[in-house]
Amino acid sequence: MFNTIYILLALLFIKHWYIDFVNQSDAEVKGKGSYGNLVGLGHSIKHGMATTVILLFFVYYPFDAIVLGIIDFFFHYHIDWIKMRFGNRDITTKAFWAQLGLDQLAHALCYLMLVMLIF
Repeated sequence: MFNTIYILLALLFIKHWYIDFVNQSDAEVKGKGSYGNLVGLGHSIKHGMATTVILLFFVYYPFDAIVLGIIDFFFHYHIDWIKMRFGNRDITTKAFWAQLGLDQLAHALCYLMLVMLIF
């Protein structure tokens, strides 16, 4: 079972890296700071959908994967919104990097929570 947990976490982290750092557009970055912005929502919807697809391979009932994907969407959206709304955007400051690290930690803790809910 531990191998399964590690594989699931690895897939969630790879998904997160891809959607947040490779696939994210400038419009998504800007949209995340305005609550309810459709482009910002779209970024988190991509996360929720990709999480759902990954989880379909790890849960018995597809409905569970959908619910957990919605939970991922909800948390991802609000973590990103808080960072963009209240965070430092100047990449030359220590505060920016500390807040980016906190943002990534919050996302990782959400993935741990999702895995705990499954197992």
